[in-house]
Amino acid sequence: MNLSKLAYKLRRDVVDMIVSGKGGHIGGDMSVMEVLVALYFKEMDVTPENFGKGVHDHFVMSKGHSVEALYAVLAEKGFFPIKEVIEKFSKFGSPFIGHPNNKLPGIEMNSGALGHGLPVAVGMAIAEKMNKTDQRVYVVMGDGEQAEGSVWEGAMAGANYHLDNLCAVLDRNRLQISGTTEEVMALDNLKDKWSSFGWEVINVADGNSVDELIAAFEQAKTVKGRPSLVLANTVKGKGSPVMENKASWHHHVPSTEEYQQIMADLKQHEEEA
Repeated sequence: MNLSKLAYKLRRDVVDMIVSGKGGHIGGDMSVMEVLVALYFKEMDVTPENFGKGVHDHFVMSKGHSVEALYAVLAEKGFFPIKEVIEKFSKFGSPFIGHPNNKLPGIEMNSGALGHGLPVAVGMAIAEKMNKTDQRVYVVMGDGEQAEGSVWEGAMAGANYHLDNLCAVLDRNRLQISGTTEEVMALDNLKDKWSSFGWEVINVADGNSVDELIAAFEQAKTVKGRPSLVLANTVKGKGSPVMENKASWHHHVPSTEEYQQIMADLKQHEEEA
């Protein structure tokens, strides 16, 4: 399976979802797509068959506002039909709401209140250590989320308990809802910060490269005695110049003209991948 090609196909599903539901966090969906594709189709042992049994790798989407990307990936994985997601997204009474809903198969934690995902993932990783399993725990955070104090409490705990079965991913697209991260709350050198908290930091220069991400996740599996952070340098709105590197696309519904251009750009990328 060509995972780079798949990432662009799923981006088109996300755009349809957001247009149908008249809302969604399209910029972050686009930046994080390759991370989710690499995890679900290469790295993690999680399927519709083993999910209900609890014997699988665990995933927490801490940046829960990018749920549309997660729905698209879970649908492709077979947890539910993509047609149903697109038709029902953000509609009254629908389970496909604007943040992860653990009433749905494939989702373990309601999230979206930023800063909560990593502490919960730490607890999951501790539980798997206590149970002496080989199961790993993955959590995806946004860079704007790094302003939450609970992130750093989780970081301290993860290192303190030597959770080498825990891998965090930081979607470093450098934009949040009101501007750049450095204008809103400067993050400076995140590699040094996380290293100082006792984590193995694996920098991915192109966080929208499936190959680079897979190499980083494989490296993280070899780390012993401490958790890993994959620092993925991504592009917000990745896939079309209409959206790329524009804070206004954090939460934006494309117009008819924008939709047509975005879909054409994504289709071209898919064909070239």
